[in-house]
Amino acid sequence: MNDGLSRPGSPRRGFIAGALIGVATLALPRIARAGAQVEEPLADSVRSVLSAAIAERAPPKPVFATIDARLAHLRWLGAMSDRLHRQKAEFVTRVEFLETLWYESTRAGLEPALMLGLVQVESGFRKYAISIVGARGYTQVMPFWARLIGDGDVARLFHMQTNLRFGCVILRHYLDLEKGDLYLALGRYNGSRGRPEYPNAVFGARKAWEYRDA
Repeated sequence: MNDGLSRPGSPRRGFIAGALIGVATLALPRIARAGAQVEEPLADSVRSVLSAAIAERAPPKPVFATIDARLAHLRWLGAMSDRLHRQKAEFVTRVEFLETLWYESTRAGLEPALMLGLVQVESGFRKYAISIVGARGYTQVMPFWARLIGDGDVARLFHMQTNLRFGCVILRHYLDLEKGDLYLALGRYNGSRGRPEYPNAVFGARKAWEYRDA
């Protein structure tokens, strides 16, 4: 698998100003410095499969075959919660985010560490992030996806589970399209296929979220 060093992260801005302006400001969208998926024609069969994957409204609660598997998941959750504390200080919000990301990434056949790295690069874990090209939310989903495979409601891309589900389903689609080549799939996700900067950034960020159970 391709790997590499991550590029420098986006500058963190507005924390002091946000505190001075007040709590209401925290709800406003913030600009994210991310690329953009390119809208491409989808075969009807592909659109149907992706639409079905998005529409399924299963709750983000994992089911485990054994107690050991459940305990292993709880250990992962504890480790990731400690690592994410700086980006999400509120415990309940942090755990809800991690449980949902684990559920959606596993559901799509993707590594949670990969999706955590992707979210870090795309939005810096900001729920209401908006890029200069209009990509939205944690995984920076372009609005055209809401029209192509969703219900057309772009505002729903700021809903946590909806956004993470879109991001996972889209990356899974690109990975299948690229026959398992994660480097090229990530390039498609960012709208920079064939260029190394974005895949290397995600691969580098993923290292901070890798976990091996003792």
